[in-house]
Amino acid sequence: MAEAVTSATWDQEVLKAPGLVLVDFWAVWCGPCRMVAPIVDELAKDYTGRLKVVKLNTDENSDIAGKYQIRGIPTLMFFKDGQTVDQVVGAVPKAQLKTKVETLLAK
Repeated sequence: MAEAVTSATWDQEVLKAPGLVLVDFWAVWCGPCRMVAPIVDELAKDYTGRLKVVKLNTDENSDIAGKYQIRGIPTLMFFKDGQTVDQVVGAVPKAQLKTKVETLLAK
């Protein structure tokens, strides 16, 4: 299960986290976000110990969403050692996300 991050925990949980981090930018009212949420949780389980998965509510943490220019949700952003390395906007199939994760883990 993906853990929630906030503006207060962002630096520690995402920017200072070692390795690959997947951030799910979402909001309660977003239908596609609800569609992709179970896939994100499955990825968290599938890649335990290799990929850190967190969720950020864009309504409650608009400062972070603004900083990363999140225009559409869900946005799944990948960070490696504190740097943005890739992102996916919209609800996409699990297979597509797994391919992206595998590629980023191999780098």
